[in-house]
Amino acid sequence: MEFNLFMDDIVQSARNEISQAGYDELKTTEEVRTALEKEGTTLVMVNSTCGCAGGGVARPAAASAIHYDKRPDQLVTVFAGQDREATELARQYFEGYQPSSPSFALLKDGKIQKMVERHEIEGHSPVEVVNKLQELFDEYCDEL
Repeated sequence: MEFNLFMDDIVQSARNEISQAGYDELKTTEEVRTALEKEGTTLVMVNSTCGCAGGGVARPAAASAIHYDKRPDQLVTVFAGQDREATELARQYFEGYQPSSPSFALLKDGKIQKMVERHEIEGHSPVEVVNKLQELFDEYCDEL
């Protein structure tokens, strides 16, 4: 029982951290479908409880990267291992990429453009991940 309470606290902290950064949580398949089929650019952060998600890399990079001259029209997140159906549907939009968490997917008009996968996050600094995301923003997003 104590382990479950501990894990619930970790999950809620991870949810809060990315939501406070300005990302909308997608917990249902309907929310995923509605968000990912919108016109424009969408950054999807696939959140998780692993160390590289919150251990000073993925979520902090997600929060920092969006303070830039260009950024996606929409910022959303799904939570791997928690909101399973929503995450599974989101991953169907990431055609050509293996499931990876944490990760970031940049979509334009509902179509995957590029991803920053776990192997590009784990073992890297937050600044390196921010730079990767901002390179995608430069390539695919409009100026604010």
